[in-house]
Amino acid sequence: MRLKRLDTSPLFFRAQQKDSMNDSTTPASADQTVLNVNGIEVIYNHVILVLKGVSLHVQKGQIAAILGGNGAGKTTTLRAISNLLQGERGEVTKGSIELRGERIENLTPSDLVKRGVVQVMEGRHCFAHLTIEENLLTGAYTRTDKAEIAANLEKVYNYFPRLKTRRSSLAAYTSGGEQQMCAIGRAIMASPSVVLLDEPSMGLAPQIVEEVFEIVKDLNTKEGVTFLIAEQNTNMALKYSDYGYIMESGRIVMDGVAADLRNNEDVKEFYLGMGGGERKSFKDVKSYKRRKRWLA
Repeated sequence: MRLKRLDTSPLFFRAQQKDSMNDSTTPASADQTVLNVNGIEVIYNHVILVLKGVSLHVQKGQIAAILGGNGAGKTTTLRAISNLLQGERGEVTKGSIELRGERIENLTPSDLVKRGVVQVMEGRHCFAHLTIEENLLTGAYTRTDKAEIAANLEKVYNYFPRLKTRRSSLAAYTSGGEQQMCAIGRAIMASPSVVLLDEPSMGLAPQIVEEVFEIVKDLNTKEGVTFLIAEQNTNMALKYSDYGYIMESGRIVMDGVAADLRNNEDVKEFYLGMGGGERKSFKDVKSYKRRKRWLA
């Protein structure tokens, strides 16, 4: 798979494009594509253009990551897919979004949940005065099969044993890591085929971040759940994902197989502080970010 990038910033993108690899990893493979976002534009309050022609494709059984800093457009992209923009006075004004070939821009969020698309919001958003188990069960509100719901609950506890220990505790009195696990577990209670996961590492200790991503990988491998993750922690996201999209100023500026992105010199220098042949301090990395941008 080639690394794809825009030609609008030739001074920044110095690396040569890589030769094509196995075509089975191509995200636009028609028979495997679950989510197909085609050139969407999103406007807030009728005047603020946030997304500018964003296209991405997520294959069945894939973990795809959208990477970028604050304000890049990652969360807006997820909300456009899950149709949660209206609550923020946003709307998709151009392009299309397809789920298994079906246009979904006009479906309600509850309709999308019934079709297997669930979003885990940034900041976890657990119900503070409900117990962990009550929070988990809210994820199954669209379902009526009580036996399957009970089986799903046990499955969640198998993946998140810490939640089983805290099942009777109010969510308000659990740790940030436990609340993030609860939010993901609540999504799994809807029996989804696609989970949109927004900033899972936010506010968590590095050890807990690793634990959360390990569980996401397990759910992907063992349950076949497809994940689209918006994440600022580039190193962690590329470690666990199959394919990555890098966003800057509302555009996709580079995409490719995760392993290729991790080894790309520009990505390492710009996002990981590892390029240029010398070790950089955090201060140097921030200065570099101010001097160079993905887009001219």
